[in-house]
Amino acid sequence: MKKVIALFLSCMVLLAGCSSGGGGQEPAASGGNSSGGDSGSKVEEITIWAWDPAFNIAALNIAKEAYSQKNPDAKINIVEFAQADIIQKLNTGLNSGTTKGLPNIVLIEDYRAQGFLQSYPDAFYDLSGKVRSEDFADYKIGPTSLNGKQYGVPFDSGVTGMYVRKDYIEQAGYTLDDLKNIDWKKYIEIGKAVKEKIGKDIITLDPNDLGIIRMMIQSAGSWYLAEDGKTPDLADNAALKEAFELYKEMMESNVVKVNADWSQFIANINNGDVATVPTGNWITPSVKAEASQAGQWAILPIPKLPQTPNSVHATNLGGSSWYVMNIPGAETAADFLAETFGSDVEMYQNLLTNVGAIGTLKAAATGEAYAKPDEFFGGQQIVNDFAAWTAEIPKVNYGISTYAIEDILIVEMQNYLNGKGIDQALSDAQAQAEAQVK
Repeated sequence: MKKVIALFLSCMVLLAGCSSGGGGQEPAASGGNSSGGDSGSKVEEITIWAWDPAFNIAALNIAKEAYSQKNPDAKINIVEFAQADIIQKLNTGLNSGTTKGLPNIVLIEDYRAQGFLQSYPDAFYDLSGKVRSEDFADYKIGPTSLNGKQYGVPFDSGVTGMYVRKDYIEQAGYTLDDLKNIDWKKYIEIGKAVKEKIGKDIITLDPNDLGIIRMMIQSAGSWYLAEDGKTPDLADNAALKEAFELYKEMMESNVVKVNADWSQFIANINNGDVATVPTGNWITPSVKAEASQAGQWAILPIPKLPQTPNSVHATNLGGSSWYVMNIPGAETAADFLAETFGSDVEMYQNLLTNVGAIGTLKAAATGEAYAKPDEFFGGQQIVNDFAAWTAEIPKVNYGISTYAIEDILIVEMQNYLNGKGIDQALSDAQAQAEAQVK
Protein backbone atom coordinates (compact mmCIF):
# COMPACT_ATOMS: atom_id res chain seq x y z
CA MET A 1 0.00 0.00 0.00
CA LYS A 2 2.81 2.46 0.85
CA LYS A 3 4.38 1.94 -2.56
CA VAL A 4 1.06 2.54 -4.29
CA ILE A 5 0.51 5.74 -2.33
CA ALA A 6 4.08 6.84 -3.04
CA LEU A 7 3.55 6.35 -6.76
CA PHE A 8 0.25 8.23 -6.60
CA LEU A 9 1.79 11.17 -4.77
CA SER A 10 4.76 11.31 -7.10
CA CYS A 11 2.45 11.43 -10.10
CA MET A 12 0.40 14.14 -8.48
CA VAL A 13 3.52 16.25 -8.02
CA LEU A 14 4.13 16.03 -11.76
CA LEU A 15 0.64 17.33 -12.43
CA ALA A 16 0.37 19.96 -9.74
CA GLY A 17 1.46 23.56 -10.07
CA CYS A 18 2.78 25.80 -7.39
CA SER A 19 0.33 28.53 -6.44
CA SER A 20 0.99 31.64 -4.40
CA GLY A 21 -0.63 30.00 -1.42
CA GLY A 22 1.61 26.97 -1.67
CA GLY A 23 -0.80 24.53 -3.33
CA GLY A 24 0.23 21.24 -4.81
CA GLN A 25 1.06 17.82 -3.47
CA GLU A 26 3.34 16.32 -0.90
CA PRO A 27 6.67 14.63 -1.53
CA ALA A 28 6.38 10.97 -2.40
CA ALA A 29 5.72 8.87 0.68
CA SER A 30 8.26 6.11 0.29
CA GLY A 31 11.99 6.07 0.10
CA GLY A 32 15.04 4.21 1.15
CA ASN A 33 18.74 4.63 1.64
CA SER A 34 19.58 7.30 -0.90
CA SER A 35 22.85 8.62 0.41
CA GLY A 36 24.55 7.51 -2.79
CA GLY A 37 28.11 8.47 -2.05
CA ASP A 38 30.79 9.69 0.30
CA SER A 39 29.52 12.92 1.83
CA GLY A 40 32.66 13.52 3.80
CA SER A 41 35.07 14.41 1.01
CA LYS A 42 36.00 18.08 0.86
CA VAL A 43 34.70 19.51 -2.40
CA GLU A 44 35.12 23.21 -3.09
CA GLU A 45 32.40 23.44 -5.76
CA ILE A 46 28.77 23.20 -4.71
CA THR A 47 25.41 23.67 -6.40
CA ILE A 48 22.33 25.20 -4.78
CA TRP A 49 18.71 24.96 -5.94
CA ALA A 50 16.09 27.57 -5.03
CA TRP A 51 13.10 29.43 -6.48
CA ASP A 52 12.08 33.10 -6.74
CA PRO A 53 14.81 35.30 -8.26
CA ALA A 54 13.73 38.43 -6.41
CA PHE A 55 13.80 36.79 -2.98
CA ASN A 56 15.55 33.45 -2.44
CA ILE A 57 17.99 33.71 -5.34
CA ALA A 58 18.80 37.30 -4.40
CA ALA A 59 19.43 36.17 -0.83
CA LEU A 60 21.72 33.40 -2.05
CA ASN A 61 23.78 35.86 -4.06
CA ILE A 62 24.30 37.99 -0.97
CA ALA A 63 25.29 34.89 1.01
CA LYS A 64 27.62 33.78 -1.80
CA GLU A 65 29.39 37.14 -1.76
CA ALA A 66 29.77 37.06 2.03
CA TYR A 67 31.14 33.51 1.98
CA SER A 68 33.52 34.15 -0.90
CA GLN A 69 35.24 36.95 1.00
CA LYS A 70 36.55 34.37 3.48
CA ASN A 71 36.61 31.38 1.13
CA PRO A 72 37.80 32.72 -2.26
CA ASP A 73 38.50 29.25 -3.67
CA ALA A 74 34.96 27.98 -3.22
CA LYS A 75 32.82 27.85 -6.35
CA ILE A 76 29.12 28.23 -5.68
CA ASN A 77 26.64 27.55 -8.46
CA ILE A 78 23.16 28.94 -7.88
CA VAL A 79 20.41 27.40 -10.01
CA GLU A 80 16.88 28.74 -10.18
CA PHE A 81 13.91 26.40 -10.60
CA ALA A 82 10.23 26.83 -9.86
CA GLN A 83 9.34 25.31 -6.52
CA ALA A 84 7.17 22.66 -8.20
CA ASP A 85 10.12 21.66 -10.40
CA ILE A 86 12.41 21.31 -7.37
CA ILE A 87 9.88 19.02 -5.69
CA GLN A 88 9.57 16.92 -8.82
CA LYS A 89 13.33 16.65 -9.36
CA LEU A 90 13.97 15.71 -5.73
CA ASN A 91 11.27 13.04 -5.76
CA THR A 92 12.40 11.61 -9.07
CA GLY A 93 16.03 11.42 -8.01
CA LEU A 94 15.45 10.11 -4.51
CA ASN A 95 12.84 7.56 -5.62
CA SER A 96 15.30 6.20 -8.16
CA GLY A 97 17.81 5.47 -5.40
CA THR A 98 20.52 7.68 -6.85
CA THR A 99 21.66 11.18 -6.04
CA LYS A 100 23.15 11.83 -9.46
CA GLY A 101 22.17 15.28 -10.63
CA LEU A 102 20.93 16.45 -7.23
CA PRO A 103 22.25 19.67 -5.67
CA ASN A 104 24.44 20.05 -2.60
CA ILE A 105 21.97 22.49 -1.02
CA VAL A 106 18.26 22.77 -1.67
CA LEU A 107 15.57 25.14 -0.41
CA ILE A 108 12.44 23.37 0.86
CA GLU A 109 9.23 24.97 2.06
CA ASP A 110 8.61 24.28 5.76
CA TYR A 111 5.22 22.67 5.08
CA ARG A 112 6.94 20.07 2.87
CA ALA A 113 10.15 19.48 4.81
CA GLN A 114 9.04 16.61 7.04
CA GLY A 115 7.73 14.75 4.02
CA PHE A 116 11.24 14.66 2.59
CA LEU A 117 13.06 14.08 5.87
CA GLN A 118 10.82 11.21 6.93
CA SER A 119 10.55 9.65 3.47
CA TYR A 120 14.29 9.80 2.73
CA PRO A 121 16.03 9.71 6.12
CA ASP A 122 19.47 9.01 4.65
CA ALA A 123 19.36 11.60 1.90
CA PHE A 124 20.03 14.67 4.05
CA TYR A 125 23.16 15.68 5.91
CA ASP A 126 23.01 16.07 9.69
CA LEU A 127 23.84 19.70 10.50
CA SER A 128 23.64 19.33 14.27
CA GLY A 129 27.34 20.00 14.67
CA LYS A 130 27.27 23.00 12.34
CA VAL A 131 24.27 25.04 13.47
CA ARG A 132 22.59 25.47 16.84
CA SER A 133 18.83 25.01 16.75
CA GLU A 134 18.41 27.30 19.76
CA ASP A 135 19.79 30.18 17.69
CA PHE A 136 16.63 30.26 15.59
CA ALA A 137 12.96 31.02 16.16
CA ASP A 138 11.50 28.15 18.14
CA TYR A 139 8.63 27.41 15.76
CA LYS A 140 11.07 26.73 12.89
CA ILE A 141 12.80 23.83 14.62
CA GLY A 142 9.95 21.34 14.30
CA PRO A 143 9.89 21.37 10.48
CA THR A 144 13.69 21.34 10.14
CA SER A 145 14.63 18.57 12.59
CA LEU A 146 13.97 14.85 12.94
CA ASN A 147 14.68 12.43 15.77
CA GLY A 148 16.71 15.00 17.68
CA LYS A 149 18.93 15.91 14.75
CA GLN A 150 18.98 19.28 12.98
CA TYR A 151 18.84 18.86 9.21
CA GLY A 152 17.73 22.30 8.07
CA VAL A 153 19.07 25.82 8.48
CA PRO A 154 15.95 27.92 9.09
CA PHE A 155 15.67 30.81 6.69
CA ASP A 156 12.82 33.26 6.21
CA SER A 157 9.99 33.93 8.60
CA GLY A 158 6.39 33.50 7.51
CA VAL A 159 5.28 35.55 10.51
CA THR A 160 1.98 37.24 9.79
CA GLY A 161 0.45 40.62 10.45
CA MET A 162 -2.75 42.45 9.63
CA TYR A 163 -2.00 45.08 6.99
CA VAL A 164 -4.52 47.89 7.46
CA ARG A 165 -5.55 50.83 5.27
CA LYS A 166 -5.62 53.56 7.91
CA ASP A 167 -7.59 55.94 5.73
CA TYR A 168 -10.37 53.42 5.11
CA ILE A 169 -10.62 52.49 8.78
CA GLU A 170 -10.82 56.14 9.81
CA GLN A 171 -13.44 56.89 7.15
CA ALA A 172 -15.53 54.09 8.64
CA GLY A 173 -15.30 55.68 12.08
CA TYR A 174 -12.57 53.55 13.64
CA THR A 175 -9.01 54.09 14.80
CA LEU A 176 -6.05 51.73 14.59
CA ASP A 177 -6.43 51.09 18.31
CA ASP A 178 -9.89 49.66 17.61
CA LEU A 179 -8.24 46.97 15.48
CA LYS A 180 -5.34 46.11 17.79
CA ASN A 181 -5.41 42.72 19.47
CA ILE A 182 -8.90 41.83 18.31
CA ASP A 183 -10.39 38.41 17.61
CA TRP A 184 -11.84 37.25 14.30
CA LYS A 185 -15.44 37.84 15.46
CA LYS A 186 -14.64 41.49 16.09
CA TYR A 187 -12.81 41.60 12.78
CA ILE A 188 -15.94 40.48 10.94
CA GLU A 189 -18.05 42.98 12.89
CA ILE A 190 -15.74 45.81 11.85
CA GLY A 191 -15.75 44.45 8.31
CA LYS A 192 -19.53 44.79 8.13
CA ALA A 193 -19.34 48.41 9.28
CA VAL A 194 -16.59 49.23 6.79
CA LYS A 195 -18.59 47.69 3.95
CA GLU A 196 -21.72 49.59 4.96
CA LYS A 197 -20.04 52.96 5.45
CA ILE A 198 -17.45 53.13 2.66
CA GLY A 199 -18.28 50.18 0.40
CA LYS A 200 -14.93 48.41 0.81
CA ASP A 201 -14.47 44.72 1.62
CA ILE A 202 -12.44 43.91 4.70
CA ILE A 203 -10.48 41.05 3.07
CA THR A 204 -9.76 39.26 -0.21
CA LEU A 205 -9.74 35.43 -0.27
CA ASP A 206 -9.21 32.66 -2.81
CA PRO A 207 -11.66 29.79 -2.11
CA ASN A 208 -9.06 27.31 -3.37
CA ASP A 209 -6.41 28.51 -0.91
CA LEU A 210 -7.02 27.92 2.81
CA GLY A 211 -4.00 29.88 3.99
CA ILE A 212 -6.24 31.84 6.35
CA ILE A 213 -7.35 28.57 7.96
CA ARG A 214 -3.72 27.61 8.50
CA MET A 215 -3.07 30.99 10.12
CA MET A 216 -6.07 30.64 12.40
CA ILE A 217 -5.32 27.15 13.67
CA GLN A 218 -1.57 27.64 14.17
CA SER A 219 -2.35 30.67 16.33
CA ALA A 220 -3.89 28.12 18.71
CA GLY A 221 -1.03 25.62 18.43
CA SER A 222 -3.13 23.31 16.25
CA TRP A 223 -2.64 21.74 12.84
CA TYR A 224 -4.31 19.36 10.39
CA LEU A 225 -2.32 16.55 11.95
CA ALA A 226 -1.84 15.34 15.51
CA GLU A 227 1.42 15.98 17.34
CA ASP A 228 2.99 12.94 15.70
CA GLY A 229 2.78 14.74 12.35
CA LYS A 230 1.14 11.71 10.73
CA THR A 231 -2.35 11.15 12.16
CA PRO A 232 -5.09 13.33 10.62
CA ASP A 233 -6.73 15.53 13.26
CA LEU A 234 -9.82 17.03 11.66
CA ALA A 235 -13.10 15.69 13.05
CA ASP A 236 -12.38 16.56 16.68
CA ASN A 237 -10.14 19.57 16.10
CA ALA A 238 -11.82 22.45 17.98
CA ALA A 239 -9.59 25.14 16.48
CA LEU A 240 -10.21 23.86 12.95
CA LYS A 241 -13.96 23.75 13.53
CA GLU A 242 -13.93 27.32 14.82
CA ALA A 243 -11.81 28.44 11.86
CA PHE A 244 -14.26 26.85 9.42
CA GLU A 245 -17.18 28.57 11.13
CA LEU A 246 -15.45 31.95 11.00
CA TYR A 247 -14.60 31.47 7.33
CA LYS A 248 -18.26 30.78 6.54
CA GLU A 249 -19.36 33.77 8.61
CA MET A 250 -16.99 35.99 6.62
CA MET A 251 -18.35 34.71 3.33
CA GLU A 252 -21.98 35.09 4.37
CA SER A 253 -21.40 38.57 5.83
CA ASN A 254 -20.58 39.97 2.39
CA VAL A 255 -17.21 41.36 3.54
CA VAL A 256 -14.99 39.26 1.25
CA LYS A 257 -13.72 40.20 -2.20
CA VAL A 258 -13.08 36.84 -3.81
CA ASN A 259 -9.96 36.38 -5.95
CA ALA A 260 -9.03 33.52 -8.24
CA ASP A 261 -5.23 33.67 -8.17
CA TRP A 262 -2.15 35.54 -7.00
CA SER A 263 -2.40 38.29 -9.59
CA GLN A 264 -5.99 39.09 -8.59
CA PHE A 265 -5.00 38.97 -4.93
CA ILE A 266 -2.30 41.60 -5.49
CA ALA A 267 -4.56 43.67 -7.73
CA ASN A 268 -7.23 43.79 -5.02
CA ILE A 269 -4.62 45.20 -2.63
CA ASN A 270 -2.97 47.69 -4.98
CA ASN A 271 -6.25 48.88 -6.48
CA GLY A 272 -7.56 49.81 -3.03
CA ASP A 273 -10.38 47.27 -3.03
CA VAL A 274 -9.83 45.96 0.52
CA ALA A 275 -9.36 47.56 3.92
CA THR A 276 -7.10 44.90 5.45
CA VAL A 277 -4.77 42.10 4.36
CA PRO A 278 -4.05 39.52 7.10
CA THR A 279 -1.15 37.46 5.72
CA GLY A 280 2.57 36.72 5.85
CA ASN A 281 5.17 39.48 6.00
CA TRP A 282 6.37 38.49 2.54
CA ILE A 283 3.50 40.58 1.14
CA THR A 284 5.24 43.82 2.19
CA PRO A 285 7.06 44.44 -1.14
CA SER A 286 3.81 43.87 -3.04
CA VAL A 287 1.93 46.33 -0.83
CA LYS A 288 4.70 48.91 -1.21
CA ALA A 289 4.70 48.46 -4.99
CA GLU A 290 1.78 50.89 -5.14
CA ALA A 291 3.77 53.98 -4.19
CA SER A 292 0.72 56.24 -4.26
CA GLN A 293 -0.54 54.54 -1.09
CA ALA A 294 2.52 55.46 1.01
CA GLY A 295 1.51 56.60 4.47
CA GLN A 296 -1.93 55.00 4.22
CA TRP A 297 -0.94 51.59 5.60
CA ALA A 298 -0.11 50.21 9.05
CA ILE A 299 0.57 46.68 10.26
CA LEU A 300 -1.15 45.33 13.39
CA PRO A 301 -1.08 41.96 15.18
CA ILE A 302 -3.13 39.22 13.55
CA PRO A 303 -6.59 38.57 15.08
CA LYS A 304 -6.97 35.47 17.25
CA LEU A 305 -9.65 32.82 17.59
CA PRO A 306 -12.34 34.05 19.98
CA GLN A 307 -13.32 30.71 21.55
CA THR A 308 -10.09 28.72 21.64
CA PRO A 309 -8.43 29.65 24.97
CA ASN A 310 -4.77 29.33 23.89
CA SER A 311 -5.05 31.27 20.62
CA VAL A 312 -2.59 34.18 20.39
CA HIS A 313 -2.06 37.22 18.17
CA ALA A 314 0.84 35.57 16.32
CA THR A 315 0.98 32.92 13.64
CA ASN A 316 2.80 31.85 10.48
CA LEU A 317 2.09 31.46 6.78
CA GLY A 318 4.78 30.00 4.56
CA GLY A 319 8.52 30.15 5.10
CA SER A 320 11.32 27.84 3.98
CA SER A 321 14.71 26.49 5.06
CA TRP A 322 18.00 25.25 3.59
CA TYR A 323 19.04 21.58 3.48
CA VAL A 324 22.30 19.83 2.58
CA MET A 325 22.08 16.66 0.50
CA ASN A 326 24.12 13.73 1.75
CA ILE A 327 26.42 13.59 -1.30
CA PRO A 328 30.04 14.51 -2.03
CA GLY A 329 30.49 18.16 -1.19
CA ALA A 330 28.31 18.01 1.92
CA GLU A 331 31.08 19.36 4.15
CA THR A 332 31.60 22.43 1.99
CA ALA A 333 27.84 22.90 1.68
CA ALA A 334 27.38 22.65 5.44
CA ASP A 335 30.20 25.09 6.01
CA PHE A 336 28.64 27.55 3.57
CA LEU A 337 25.30 27.46 5.41
CA ALA A 338 26.92 27.60 8.85
CA GLU A 339 28.95 30.70 7.98
CA THR A 340 26.12 32.52 6.24
CA PHE A 341 22.47 31.76 7.01
CA GLY A 342 23.46 29.93 10.19
CA SER A 343 25.29 32.77 11.97
CA ASP A 344 26.11 35.90 9.95
CA VAL A 345 24.17 38.70 11.65
CA GLU A 346 25.57 41.37 9.35
CA MET A 347 24.52 39.41 6.31
CA TYR A 348 20.97 39.31 7.63
CA GLN A 349 20.99 43.09 7.84
CA ASN A 350 21.89 43.15 4.14
CA LEU A 351 19.19 40.59 3.36
CA LEU A 352 16.60 42.77 5.02
CA THR A 353 17.81 46.01 3.47
CA ASN A 354 18.36 44.73 -0.07
CA VAL A 355 15.91 41.84 -0.39
CA GLY A 356 13.31 42.46 2.29
CA ALA A 357 13.89 39.03 3.81
CA ILE A 358 13.15 38.73 7.52
CA GLY A 359 15.25 35.85 8.77
CA THR A 360 14.64 33.69 11.83
CA LEU A 361 18.14 33.89 13.32
CA LYS A 362 17.41 35.36 16.75
CA ALA A 363 20.62 37.39 16.99
CA ALA A 364 19.81 39.24 13.76
CA ALA A 365 16.63 40.72 15.20
CA THR A 366 18.65 43.21 17.27
CA GLY A 367 20.42 44.65 14.24
CA GLU A 368 20.15 48.21 12.99
CA ALA A 369 18.22 47.30 9.84
CA TYR A 370 15.53 45.61 11.92
CA ALA A 371 14.91 48.79 13.89
CA LYS A 372 14.73 51.10 10.87
CA PRO A 373 11.42 52.98 10.51
CA ASP A 374 9.52 52.35 7.30
CA GLU A 375 8.16 55.59 5.91
CA PHE A 376 5.68 53.79 3.66
CA PHE A 377 4.02 52.58 6.85
CA GLY A 378 4.08 55.99 8.50
CA GLY A 379 7.46 55.46 10.18
CA GLN A 380 6.39 52.23 11.89
CA GLN A 381 9.25 49.90 12.82
CA ILE A 382 7.49 47.06 11.07
CA VAL A 383 10.39 44.59 11.16
CA ASN A 384 10.82 45.03 14.90
CA ASP A 385 7.14 44.25 15.26
CA PHE A 386 7.40 41.19 13.03
CA ALA A 387 10.44 39.99 14.98
CA ALA A 388 8.51 40.29 18.25
CA TRP A 389 5.54 38.39 16.81
CA THR A 390 7.85 35.71 15.42
CA ALA A 391 8.93 34.85 18.97
CA GLU A 392 5.29 34.27 19.91
CA ILE A 393 4.32 31.90 17.08
CA PRO A 394 3.06 28.59 18.51
CA LYS A 395 5.05 25.53 17.51
CA VAL A 396 3.18 22.86 15.55
CA ASN A 397 4.18 19.74 13.65
CA TYR A 398 3.41 20.35 9.98
CA GLY A 399 4.04 16.66 9.33
CA ILE A 400 4.12 15.12 5.90
CA SER A 401 0.65 15.78 4.53
CA THR A 402 -0.29 19.45 4.87
CA TYR A 403 -1.25 20.02 1.24
CA ALA A 404 -2.74 16.57 0.65
CA ILE A 405 -5.11 17.16 3.57
CA GLU A 406 -5.79 20.73 2.51
CA ASP A 407 -6.95 19.48 -0.89
CA ILE A 408 -9.56 17.45 0.97
CA LEU A 409 -10.53 20.39 3.17
CA ILE A 410 -10.98 22.72 0.20
CA VAL A 411 -13.70 20.41 -1.15
CA GLU A 412 -15.33 19.99 2.26
CA MET A 413 -15.23 23.74 2.83
CA GLN A 414 -17.28 24.23 -0.33
CA ASN A 415 -19.69 21.52 0.83
CA TYR A 416 -19.99 23.30 4.17
CA LEU A 417 -20.62 26.66 2.51
CA ASN A 418 -23.30 25.00 0.40
CA GLY A 419 -25.22 23.67 3.39
CA LYS A 420 -23.46 20.59 4.71
CA GLY A 421 -23.21 20.49 8.51
CA ILE A 422 -19.86 21.44 9.98
CA ASP A 423 -19.48 18.23 12.00
CA GLN A 424 -20.34 16.10 8.99
CA ALA A 425 -17.95 18.04 6.76
CA LEU A 426 -15.03 17.57 9.14
CA SER A 427 -15.96 13.95 9.81
CA ASP A 428 -16.00 13.22 6.09
CA ALA A 429 -12.67 15.03 5.70
CA GLN A 430 -11.24 12.89 8.53
CA ALA A 431 -12.36 9.67 6.81
CA GLN A 432 -10.89 10.74 3.49
CA ALA A 433 -7.61 11.80 5.07
CA GLU A 434 -7.28 8.53 6.97
CA ALA A 435 -7.86 6.61 3.73
CA GLN A 436 -5.43 8.66 1.63
CA VAL A 437 -2.67 9.70 4.02
CA LYS A 438 -0.72 6.78 5.43
